[in-house]
This record gives sequence, structure tokens and C-alpha cells, in this order.
Amino acid sequence: MAHEALFSWLFSRRRMGVRPGIERVRDLLERLGHPEAAFRAVLVAGTNGKGSTTRALSAMLAAAGVRSGRFLSPHLERFEERIAVDGREIEPEALFDLLRVIRPHAEATGATFFEIATALAFLYFAEQEVELAVLEVGLGGRLDATNVKDPILSLVTALGHDHTQFLGATLTEIAGEKAGIFRPGVPALTSAVGEGLVGLKQAARKIGAPLLPVRPEFVVARSGGIRFAVEGKVYDAPLLGRHQGENLALAVFAARQLGVDEAAIRQALSRLSHPGRLEWHPPYLLDGAHNVLGAKVLARAISDHFPDPPRALVFAASRDKDHAGMAGALRGVFDAVVLTRYPGERSADPKTLLPHFPGARVVEDPLLALREARARVPEGLVVVAGSLFLIGAVRRSVLGEKAPA
Repeated sequence: MAHEALFSWLFSRRRMGVRPGIERVRDLLERLGHPEAAFRAVLVAGTNGKGSTTRALSAMLAAAGVRSGRFLSPHLERFEERIAVDGREIEPEALFDLLRVIRPHAEATGATFFEIATALAFLYFAEQEVELAVLEVGLGGRLDATNVKDPILSLVTALGHDHTQFLGATLTEIAGEKAGIFRPGVPALTSAVGEGLVGLKQAARKIGAPLLPVRPEFVVARSGGIRFAVEGKVYDAPLLGRHQGENLALAVFAARQLGVDEAAIRQALSRLSHPGRLEWHPPYLLDGAHNVLGAKVLARAISDHFPDPPRALVFAASRDKDHAGMAGALRGVFDAVVLTRYPGERSADPKTLLPHFPGARVVEDPLLALREARARVPEGLVVVAGSLFLIGAVRRSVLGEKAPA
């Protein structure tokens, strides 16, 4: 089957929507010979910061010589971004070969897009003889496809209100769903605080998982990155935003639990990047802040790293997000706002966002919205935020790259 037809089939599974539960992926993996049994895994759940923590920890393992897999979601521009071994993304030919294997079994089990992506990653990791995979949990934890794999270590990043229709309205309820990745006797680490941490502790006690809260001793914003301390040791990383200190401290603690040496930790941190998260390409700052917590973090990062106005915002969000809450978190930060949409049916109509952003302009096409924002602040900062799908739609243009033919 041609590559285009295979991709078309894979992405058509997105129309099935979100269907929490692990029975389908369990059946799929059984049909595939249980590839998940071939490697050990760390599961990374949370509301925000999962991707940064997953990238950092997998990079530390690779730097230590551990053959490591990495599974991320969503992707920005290419599906291959989701799956990597020792930091190298899966090659297209390998991806299509595995899709051909998976397709009949996926159709027989009714597997969703994310369940297929998870099984594909597991198959690839088994084929590549991965020793340890770091798996970013998609939605929640308890009923997420990745949770079919028993971890040797569980991580939970910052908790906030997102996907409340699936996970619950309170942070305690959300924490209970995220804690679904805990296992009896298996250590767990978290950077969560407040009500979310209380909920995680309650769940960990019921499950019998030893839970250790992890916080950096300090985090400071520096030119081109951050500096943070973990148990008396000071680290530098080229990521923007003080919140990354919490994510990276969690990764450092996890790496130490897994026996990674100090030199490998520092080497990985020095080279770390995270596309689409406070990614700076003057005069553009790309950040997939897609919920209220993310918007608050973005506002603080702008204050830390880009204190001088003028600033313009290009904003698009999914229909199911808390638009009023996100707008409130960003109020007063920008001199101009341009509302747009990203390609895809989940995008909110930018006109419906106008009540939350008084005085904003609506430009439907995201690339034209980028141009409009630049014209509004010709000597200032242009921030693109609100959805990772929006970042994916404009990133090639910002980087000056041509879209693939």
C-alpha cells in the first residue's frame, strides 16, 4: 500500500475521537505478540510538562549509554517526531513497514489513532532492542493506552484543570486519574503541588506506591535558558521559562533513580531542546500553551525573558478549552492580539474568542495572522500560542523552511 494511503488510513482513525480504556490496545498488542514485554519503561503523566520531562530523561539515558526509546504526543509537523530511539526519530520506511503490520489487527480490534501510535512505538522499540523506554502518557493515566505497560518508575508533572470532561472537575479527581500509572511497590516521583499533590498522595497510599515529591531548590531565568539546583547541585539548561526547572529537576531525580551518572545528566541538559515550547526564533516565540496553567506559565516566562514591550499575540485554541481562563492569564501582557484558527475540525472559530480578547483582530489563515501580528509590532516580540496544532501550522514558515512537497 502506498505511503500516502497508509497515512490517510492512520489519520482517519482520529475521527473516532477519544475513547478512554486499555482493552483495545491490550487486544492489539496480544495480536502483535506482546512487543511491550521486550523492554522496561518509565511512564510520565501530568497536565503540563510531560513532553519536556520525557525528552530530558530519555536524553539522559541515551547519554549514559542506555539504549532508550522515547514516545511523545502530539507531534508538531511529522508523525515520526513521536517515536525515537537514542534521540533519533523513526525512519519513514520503518514507520510504514510497521503500519502495514498493524493495520489489519487495528481494524479487527477497533483501535483508535493514539492506540495505534502506542502499539507502533512498542513494536519499534522491541525491534530496535530498546532497554528502557520513556513514555509520555496521552490523556489522564488510568485509562490511557500507554498504561498497558507496567513501569519500573512513574512520574507525574504539574497538575491543572484540563480535559475535565474525562478526568474530573477537581484537582483531586484529576490526580486520581493521573495516579492510575502507579503500581504497588514501584517508586513514583512528582513535581505536583497543592491539592494535586494531596490527591496523588492519597492515591499512592491506596495503591501502595512509594511517592516522593520533587522540587528544585531554586530556579532562575538566565539569558538563553535557566539555572536550577537539585540536592545542592546546580545545573544549566538552554530552555526558557522557570517552570522548566521543575520539569528538569523531576528528570534529574528520575535519572538518578535509574543509575544515570552526573556527567551524562549534564551532557544531556546542555544539548536539550523542545520544539514548540517557548521556542525562540527572533522575533517569534512559539509556545504550545493550550490550557490555563500553560497560559500562566507563558505570561511569567515572557516577564522573565522578554520584559520589554511591544508584544503581539497570535492565538488559536481548541473548542474544548477554557478560553476565558486562558485569556485572563494573558491579559495585560500584549499590545496587540490576532485571533486565528489552526487546520482541523477541533479548532475554535476565532470569532467566538473575541469576547475574551477585546480589541483583537481576526485573521482566519494562521500564516496571514503571523504577518498581521508582525505588522502590528514591527520592532517587538510576536508570540504564537494557544495550541500545539497552531505551532505546527506556522513553525516551518517561522524557521524559513519550505513545506514538504
